[in-house]
Amino acid sequence: MRFFGIFAVWFGLSMQASGAELRVAVDIAPIHSIVAQVAGDKVRLDLIVPVNASPHDYAMRPSEAYNLSKADVVIWVGEGLTPWLEGPIEKLAPTARHIELLGLSETQVLQFREGAGFGKHSHGEHVPEEEHDDHETHKEEGHEEGHEDEHADNHDDHAQGDPHVWLDPQNAIAWAYVIADALGAEDPQNSAVYNANAKAFAQRITVVSDEITQQLEVVKGLSFIVFHDAFHNFEQRFGIEAVGAISDSDAVPPSPKRIALVRDLVAAQNVQCVLAGPLPNKGLVRAVAGDVPIVEVDEAGAGFDLGPDLYESVLRSIATALTACLPK
Repeated sequence: MRFFGIFAVWFGLSMQASGAELRVAVDIAPIHSIVAQVAGDKVRLDLIVPVNASPHDYAMRPSEAYNLSKADVVIWVGEGLTPWLEGPIEKLAPTARHIELLGLSETQVLQFREGAGFGKHSHGEHVPEEEHDDHETHKEEGHEEGHEDEHADNHDDHAQGDPHVWLDPQNAIAWAYVIADALGAEDPQNSAVYNANAKAFAQRITVVSDEITQQLEVVKGLSFIVFHDAFHNFEQRFGIEAVGAISDSDAVPPSPKRIALVRDLVAAQNVQCVLAGPLPNKGLVRAVAGDVPIVEVDEAGAGFDLGPDLYESVLRSIATALTACLPK
């Protein structure tokens, strides 16, 4: 009886401690990394979308849904990146504090650049006439209904802005303070720790940004294209710019007309490099790029260990990939 009495007391204390532990759920690995640096060892941090999975159409496993349901704080980029996640957050974590990074006034959001070639169309102007011709080509080929639906979906997504906002380190710095405030509100006794961690993170990422700026001086004027418009936030922050994109979206393959347009662009702009995430169809990119080098780098951290160092590694890997494009 004494054993059972001791066990009951131990179990009750364990449950109480577990209940007091602050739990935070985040959507993708770069955000997990930022939160990990602000939270330190004071919270339990759960990742919803695994590092190597696509955030656009991921289906949560039961364990991930359970972790989401137990969260006190949910931090996610927003519907523009994970359109499927809003419903589960509302249903599984209705009483949690929700932070949608795309919706914060502190977040600088860029618009998607439209068309195969950016140039004068890189700041949200109308789609080039060639792209409209491309849509007509699909109609003539008998794909009118599906293509129109697909095109409408793309424009719905694009209307929300480019969701790859973590690639601007100034956004990450702003978020660190927002995250510290949110964690401090839920866990006041560690509020000072979170604020100190946010300040340390901001200082560290400022140093990293300065180092990347210096590293990229040698690639100013580099003519490169991307597979899809995922790196705009990074380019804008560091003063470089792609000249075009092979595909309008990583989820939609380019049409034959678009492929032809990008081939012409590669020749006309003397493109020296293709910057792309992990490619499911490298043959397609090679057909467009010809002999131009293809450099793969994942904007969401695939290939890096999950943890506080991942965010810095993502930023540095993009800079390193661009410098790898330079002629040897």
